[in-house]
Amino acid sequence: MAVTLLHAQTISPTVKQSSIPIVNTAPAAKMIPPPPGYRFPNGQTYIYSVEWRMFTAGTAQVKMEPAGANPRVSAIADSAGLVNVLYKIHDRFDAFLDPRTFCSLHISKYAEAGSRKRQAEIGFDYARGKAALDEKNLQTGELKHVENDIPSCVTDVISAFYYVASLPLQPGNTFTFPVNDGGKTSEIIARVEALEQVKVPAGTFQTMRVEAQPISGLLKGKAAVWVWFDSDAEHAPVQIRSKLKWGTLLFKLQRR
Repeated sequence: MAVTLLHAQTISPTVKQSSIPIVNTAPAAKMIPPPPGYRFPNGQTYIYSVEWRMFTAGTAQVKMEPAGANPRVSAIADSAGLVNVLYKIHDRFDAFLDPRTFCSLHISKYAEAGSRKRQAEIGFDYARGKAALDEKNLQTGELKHVENDIPSCVTDVISAFYYVASLPLQPGNTFTFPVNDGGKTSEIIARVEALEQVKVPAGTFQTMRVEAQPISGLLKGKAAVWVWFDSDAEHAPVQIRSKLKWGTLLFKLQRR
């Protein structure tokens, strides 16, 4: 769930538009290193409720913590309520990244959906320009190894939230960057659309609403996600909304 929730179809939230001039800060698909003095939110944990069709669909937890010289981003998602009865989901995602560049270095994924259980390891070899996926079906023991081309630096679908939070989020700014999750690399365009006040269980926040969608790859023109980042220095994602083929999911920050 934690990974799948990023693959969303287009929706149209109603918001107040900003009059701040548009500035295209990064038109090319590339990763921008953290600015001087940037502090990773190590030790910070975000807890979300997940809603689907007005029902509580599950919970999600995302945190960053130091793991030696490299920050580790971890995400856990579990279904709840009616969704859990119909189709139990338990996902865990761990990503290690280079703090100097924000490039992803390695991903571990465990995905449990109904009776299906899979474990995957993805390594990023920038010297060779390859992402190597090794996946095991935990039911059948079937193994799969796939390699795909990658550019000189990519982020992943969970670390991308932290990456976007590190950027200068001013309404009108646009950023394009590559994302890889073990398959083909997709280019993602993120647009800072407007300032907006949102209320979630964790409180009321002044936020920057950012729309992100793929402009290359299999989901080009078919997916999008909106993230409301707190306008403070940390830029915590306080609300996330996505629409999948089977319905809309809404993440609301419970606490941090």
